[in-house]
Amino acid sequence: MAKTLVGWLAISKEPSLILAQYRELKRQVPLLYTLLILNASAVTYTHFAYAPVWVTVGFLGALIATCGWRIICWLRAPEAHAVTVEAARAQLVSTTILAGILGAVFLVWSMLMNQYGGVEQQAHVALFIAATVIGCIFCLYNLPSAAMLVTAIVTVPYLLYYLWRGDPVFTAMALNIALVTGVMVRVLLNGFGAFTNMIRSKAELVCKQEETQRLSADNAHLAHTDMLTGLPNRRFFFNRFEQWLQDARRENGRMAVGVLDLDRFKAINDTYGHAWGDRLLVEVGARLDSFASERVSLARLGGDEFGVLFADPIGDVRSAGQAMCDALSRPFVIEGQTISIGCSAGIATYPDAGSAVHELFDRSDYAAYHMKMNERGGCALFSFEHENIIRSERAVETALLAADLDRELHVCYQPILCTHSCDVLSVEALGRWTSPSLGPVPPDRFIVAAEKLNIIHDITIALFRKALREFGAMPPSIRLSFNLSAKDITSPETLRQLMDLIEEGGIDPKRITFELTETALMRDFHAAVRGIQSLRALGARFALDDFGVGYSSLGHLRRLPFDKVKLDRSFVENMEESFGRNIFSGILALCRTLELDCVAEGVETEAQLAWVTNLGCQRVQGYFFAKPMPALELAAWFLARTTSPTPAVVSRYGL
Repeated sequence: MAKTLVGWLAISKEPSLILAQYRELKRQVPLLYTLLILNASAVTYTHFAYAPVWVTVGFLGALIATCGWRIICWLRAPEAHAVTVEAARAQLVSTTILAGILGAVFLVWSMLMNQYGGVEQQAHVALFIAATVIGCIFCLYNLPSAAMLVTAIVTVPYLLYYLWRGDPVFTAMALNIALVTGVMVRVLLNGFGAFTNMIRSKAELVCKQEETQRLSADNAHLAHTDMLTGLPNRRFFFNRFEQWLQDARRENGRMAVGVLDLDRFKAINDTYGHAWGDRLLVEVGARLDSFASERVSLARLGGDEFGVLFADPIGDVRSAGQAMCDALSRPFVIEGQTISIGCSAGIATYPDAGSAVHELFDRSDYAAYHMKMNERGGCALFSFEHENIIRSERAVETALLAADLDRELHVCYQPILCTHSCDVLSVEALGRWTSPSLGPVPPDRFIVAAEKLNIIHDITIALFRKALREFGAMPPSIRLSFNLSAKDITSPETLRQLMDLIEEGGIDPKRITFELTETALMRDFHAAVRGIQSLRALGARFALDDFGVGYSSLGHLRRLPFDKVKLDRSFVENMEESFGRNIFSGILALCRTLELDCVAEGVETEAQLAWVTNLGCQRVQGYFFAKPMPALELAAWFLARTTSPTPAVVSRYGL
């Protein structure tokens, strides 16, 4: 109980409670001083004819001056939200001290006034004391230290005084007032306890709200941040994209969006592992973040793809994008290991390239893809040339979706020959598509479109079915080479149907070689390995096509169960230079060491044939012998060859 009483009498040190007490007192203390002036004026009025002037008028004047000054001070005091905790607490302390002083002054003045007049005047003094104490309790209940101090200073001497006088009526009045005051004090303490609990609850609620807001802000930050690189993520990117685009529309301004796609990152990921790949992405993010500003926003969109937004771009945004590509082309050093990658980028501007988020982003992505396919390491600005290409691709996609694949697709074959005997060792099946609306469509266009539309499975199965049907009529000594895409070799459904077609056609799987490009392998290396193993278990063979234009080829030759390597035509084109011949010889030696057959693609002249033959290559393919042709033309070509003696053919080649 004593501890509780001390707590009530002490000035709190809780900032929220101090400010709440200050706020309430600022409203109530002026009322208290007004009450004192009115009550004192009433007592002065009833005692004016009996008490000396210095006791009545003199005291009342001093009281009005003092109380008026305090009312003005409180009215001019700053509001609770504008005052510091220290200033508010100082005001509470000064209010408590002044309350004690004024209580003592009023008690002395009341006792003096009680000496004059009759019974009515003395009763008025008693009423004045009781009303003043109760008024103080009500007005100061938010500051118990002041209320208790006034109550103790006034009520206790007042009660003792009337007990000493011995007048039963005034003694009874004093006891009654003391009892009422005690009850009021209890009510005061209860009210202040409830007030304190309310303020503390509000403070706790505010703390919880602030914590909730902080957690919400943290969650929002996490929801919009890529956890690996620390850059904004895809969600943040497109939210800001939409916002900046709306600003540009409203202000008739400009903006630009760019896509940055890392070059050779997948090779690094597969060679060094995903942990190194993640560390490399962190370093990439750090370099890109150095380009960020209030008007330039960068984000990681996923994988090795990053996005950049330019708000109201000033100057050449293509140059800004190129600067980012150049920054990423500089070597990275991770754990003492130097790693070099690159970056290809595409940028689309509003309103030149489009007016919608998806339209602008798709066009910047296409510009990046076009740059990656044609000139890696650069930054392209979406142009009308790109627009024409997109329209052409859309036309191909539309026609492909409506195509009758069994009727419109056909297969052409290009022979692969032995340089020593000039015998045809195998034929490569090459898909062709003739659209009723577009006419003949190059394979590189419709295959890419089929992969994009996710119908490459249907294309592959239709072409393989036709190829097997026509291959069945070819000499049994000839093998069939058939190209598979990245999605084919990683699709269990496609692999199962390929096996079923081989079995249904009655073709010996050992006569079939599936060709894969290194790009196809890198899409999903492990899934590709599983696909190769499943077809090899059937007896089929595999060739690595376009060897030398990809990356980490030697590693793939060591890790994958290939039977044959097809050298890209670029090696044959460089045969006239000693450097090109040395590289060709080195690759041939590597293939012999690994016990792999080697096919030189793109042989188009007699001189090229002579070079590759003299260097020891035993298998060749190219226009010098035959262009890809339908099955009927191939049969005629075979027939024509049987009428020409082999020695004459050999003599013609100068072999």
